[in-house]
Amino acid sequence: MHVDARGLGLRVVGGSRMLIWAVGLKRIKMSTTTVPELKQISREEAMRLGPGWSHSCHAMLYAANPGQLFGRIPMRFSVLMQMRFDGLLGFPGGFVDRRFWSLEDGLNRVLGLGLGGLRLTEADYLSSHLTEGPQRVVAHLYARQLTLEQLHAVEISAVHSRDHGLEVLGLVRVPLYTQKDRVGGFPNFLSNAFVSTAKYQLLFALKVLNMMPSEKLAEALASATEKQKKALEKLLPASS
Repeated sequence: MHVDARGLGLRVVGGSRMLIWAVGLKRIKMSTTTVPELKQISREEAMRLGPGWSHSCHAMLYAANPGQLFGRIPMRFSVLMQMRFDGLLGFPGGFVDRRFWSLEDGLNRVLGLGLGGLRLTEADYLSSHLTEGPQRVVAHLYARQLTLEQLHAVEISAVHSRDHGLEVLGLVRVPLYTQKDRVGGFPNFLSNAFVSTAKYQLLFALKVLNMMPSEKLAEALASATEKQKKALEKLLPASS
């Protein structure tokens, strides 16, 4: 499954001229952090890139969740991410050496170290994006919908994997809801530190897989940004 998000737009929120991702993912500029625009390319284009490019492959595992938090807040979906050894959040996966592995074989090898016996295929492919920065990396994202029981089984298996407690400090479920204070839940989650393209890929996948409405994503980003701004103001002395 390949999804193309090119040509989708932005909207400006309030008078701050802050660009918030509304229909597509362009450049989302925040007061304390930036989610950079990434160029999307097809799998075929990615495979034609020269040896100067590195390939990273990550997997988003998710399940529909009919539960309600406190008996009143719909959970809707459960999405797995992981806390890494460096304190950053990311999706399970890693770099794949294309000299020795196909994308899927390389991804499954890494998943085996951190999750257990789960194996993804080309049918789970979602997108490829070129990353900005000194390193030339094409980031591939795979997504598979599981049942809630299967997702829970992955969580249990991950605790017994080789990398648990070492490179992987544990799986977490993304809270895809916003509480009445407009900060609790997804906005607070977005205020965390993410590795490389993980935050962009999360927002991209939630949109193109129709897991969260565009306006809810925009509101969560705005709330997370406002929280970060207030926290920064408390740390910095007031300007004279």
